[in-house]
Amino acid sequence: MESKAVNNKILWVLTGSLMLITIVVILFKAWPILFPELIVKLPADPDCDLRAGPCVTQMNDGSQVSFSIVPRELPLMKPLQLQVEVDGLQANRIEVDFSGTDMHMGFNRFTLQPLSNDIFKGEGMLPVCVWDAMEWEAQVFIEVDRGTISVPYRFITVRQGMPLLGADP
Repeated sequence: MESKAVNNKILWVLTGSLMLITIVVILFKAWPILFPELIVKLPADPDCDLRAGPCVTQMNDGSQVSFSIVPRELPLMKPLQLQVEVDGLQANRIEVDFSGTDMHMGFNRFTLQPLSNDIFKGEGMLPVCVWDAMEWEAQVFIEVDRGTISVPYRFITVRQGMPLLGADP
């Protein structure tokens, strides 16, 4: 009887240890995906209005990044066409990550496909939010040979039927 209890204890310790090791390995593998090491992190441009058209960010080295989303109404739970154009950068990979500025909205990262050396396109989607209006940040991650550049763009979405402040009726 006593040896069965000891065996059960050992089995539980081994199972718990195996689960802990699995979680550590998953975190180790996922960390660079969730939190890429950045060589440049630019501030968001307060004059950017993605509803008006592409926003262009000038970098200190003279290179430029242009980001646009269509449709310009920025609907929730509908396909969005994302486009990034780079000028003066050799991008190996570009991803766009949508996150709420005041509320965690899960993992919403989309990889864009290269159409040429300087134009990348892809499709993404914003999740639905319980708030009538939500401020988002789209982080454009540009992977270059020496690391990753992060260019943020902020915008607000409004649930359908709700007027956008400052918008024409």
